[in-house]
Formats: sequence, C-alpha cells, structure tokens
Amino acid sequence: MKASILDLRRRMGEVLKALDRNEPVIILYRGREKAILLPKRALQEEAGSVADHPAFGMWSKRKDMKDVAAYVRKLRKGRFHAA
Repeated sequence: MKASILDLRRRMGEVLKALDRNEPVIILYRGREKAILLPKRALQEEAGSVADHPAFGMWSKRKDMKDVAAYVRKLRKGRFHAA
C-alpha cells in the first residue's frame, strides 16, 4: 500500500488494516517515497532469535566477568578510591 502524509492523517484506519494484513506501507511525501512502515510480525520473522546474533555470548569465556556484580562494582569504583 502507498500512503501520503495526508492519508496518514485522514485514513489511518486503512493504513493500520494494511499492516494487519502483513502488508508494508510506503509513505509518500510530495510524491516521493520517504519511508516504509513494516508490520511488527514481519520484523520479528526477519530478526530471528537473539541467541543467533554473532555478538551473543562473545564474552562468555572471560574469567574477570564470571561475577557480573563484582565486575560492575569494580567499573563504578573511582580511579583514586580509598583503600
């Protein structure tokens, strides 16, 4: 579906119904494409699981981060802390 800025103001119900039908909505401004609204379901299907991301678990083998609370306390401690 294509929708102008005026359509977004006056016919938002139709835009939302198109998104419910899992259709992308192309936003037009002065006749030119400005943006694409994608249904949330389409984004979730593309994204997959967080565990599939290459950065997931990249620090799992670091020994200094086994105790996360202690690591954060150490980070938050001042540079010249009192002993």
